[in-house]
Amino acid sequence: MAGPSGKPDPAAALRLRLDKWLWQARFFKSRSLAAEAIAAGSVRVNGTRVTRPGRDIAAGDTLTFPQGARIRLVRVLAIGLRRGPAREAQTLYLDLDPVNAPDPLE
Repeated sequence: MAGPSGKPDPAAALRLRLDKWLWQARFFKSRSLAAEAIAAGSVRVNGTRVTRPGRDIAAGDTLTFPQGARIRLVRVLAIGLRRGPAREAQTLYLDLDPVNAPDPLE
């Protein structure tokens, strides 16, 4: 984030638009699809429904959103600098409800 002088402020927390982060982390094929899901009220940040695609998020935030037939629950670990390969995108979040999680009752 830039300070009043236009120079980056190292004390400011790294933040990124929600739609851009969802796209960079490869949950949506385009930013416009991510923005549509957010505008429809399908995305929650830290348990609060969000309808603005431009809402800032930071490391430590928890996101809940639908993806296909699943409801995804992820914690933001880092803010990406680009939309890189899938392996790079997977380092941006922690999946709090993995698909292949073992059933504790088994």
